Amino acid sequence: MQTLRNHLRYVSFVMAIMMAFGSVWASSASAGMVGTDELLTEQRTDLDRQSLLNMLERDEVKEKLAEMGVSQEQVEQRIQNLTPEELSSFEQQLAEAPVGEGVVGIIVLFLLVFIITDMLCATNIFPFINCIR
Repeated sequence: MQTLRNHLRYVSFVMAIMMAFGSVWASSASAGMVGTDELLTEQRTDLDRQSLLNMLERDEVKEKLAEMGVSQEQVEQRIQNLTPEELSSFEQQLAEAPVGEGVVGIIVLFLLVFIITDMLCATNIFPFINCIR
C-alpha cells in the first residue's frame, strides 16, 4: 500500500506540471487568435480596394484622369494607402451617388484627396498648391 501511495505521489506531481504547462500554452495560443469581425473587416477592405482598382480600368476614368494630368499609377498608389475607414466611406459615397455621376464623383474625390495631401506636404502632384507648413 505504501508503494502505491509513493507511486501516486509521483504521478500527481507529473500531472500538476502538465496542467501548468497546458494552461500557459492555452493562454498564449488564445492571445494570437484573430476575431471574426477583424477577419471580415480585413476581407471587406480588400474587396473595396479591389473594386476601386477595377474601376480605374474603365476608359472614361482613364480619359478623365489624363485630362486632369494625374497618372493612373498615382491613383493606384493612393488607393493602396487608404485606411479601411476611408475605403468604407468612399464605397458608401459611391453607392449613394447616381450612376451617371459616379465616375465624375470618383474623380472629384481623388482630386480632393490629392489636393489635401499636397497641402499637408505628403505629396507634390500639383505645383500650384502650396504646402501649409
